[in-house]
Amino acid sequence: MAQRDRFTLLGKMTDCHIYEGDGTRPIREENVRVIHEARRVQFPDELGLWRREIEDEEARRQAAGEPYRWNNPRFAVESLVVSRTHTAEEPQATMVFLDADYYDFLTTSINLDRKLADGSTLRRQYLEDQDPLDAPAWMFCSFGVNVAVETGKDHKMLFSRRSSKVAGPNASRWNSSANEGAAANHDLSPTGEISLHAIARRALREELAVQDSDGVDLELLGFGLDLRNNQWAAFFRAVLTDLSEEELRSRWSRGVEDKWEHDEYAFVPADPESVLAFLHRTGPWTPCAPALFYLALVRGTVRARGGDPSARLLVEEAERAVLRQSV
Repeated sequence: MAQRDRFTLLGKMTDCHIYEGDGTRPIREENVRVIHEARRVQFPDELGLWRREIEDEEARRQAAGEPYRWNNPRFAVESLVVSRTHTAEEPQATMVFLDADYYDFLTTSINLDRKLADGSTLRRQYLEDQDPLDAPAWMFCSFGVNVAVETGKDHKMLFSRRSSKVAGPNASRWNSSANEGAAANHDLSPTGEISLHAIARRALREELAVQDSDGVDLELLGFGLDLRNNQWAAFFRAVLTDLSEEELRSRWSRGVEDKWEHDEYAFVPADPESVLAFLHRTGPWTPCAPALFYLALVRGTVRARGGDPSARLLVEEAERAVLRQSV
């Protein structure tokens, strides 16, 4: 039985597997390729029935004037291949997306422990009895882009807590600063191109009112797999070079496009010990948020030390200090 290691921080094992990236160097935008194949993901017959149950229930809720989960076009991840460039040996990534929608994602994500006709479950078959990375595309009908944000003027890390009104398993949990699921109606260009960096910029714009014209130092740090909810994630670090906490909060007071998705924010000094202490005393967290902020800390520390990859050890020293203080 294949097992994937789970990211551990501050003595706590998460449900996140870091597939690529250690925070010491980013994946350049030009080294990321997303291939969109215009064919719809196909469920086995039994799961097709589960999907119709969801569709019928949400239609009933909408007709009754009750809160409901609306459907929107998404992508299923058929493959993610990470390699290195020939000369500089820099990381590069190639992904293949198929067409899917939000109800496709719910079909598997909320039913991972539901009994199949043979008595097994999706979790047992695809996450426990085999390598999760070998699961079929219909098990990955969503791709999340997660951003760890730092203010450039006063050097603070931003944390966001998901609203209880947000559908899905991560409601009311502390999460990345901003995040978005890749969606065809937003992220598929007329020429068929998809940019993960553009999705990250959309997340900053829609959830934090950070505009494309603002100074944003954006880097893709790697990829992870949420083993609890069976969802791929991209990890980004964004430094808002021209903004402070006060300026960002002032802008939010004038309106945010998707403000309803979060009900609380926290700004913490962006040094490793302060961020790790916040991670340690706060929760609950979404499965991959601790890994995202750890990678962001490593990247910030490495850059501050002139690109020396061994500077990541300073983050480990800060982790030990936080654990000592918590005893």
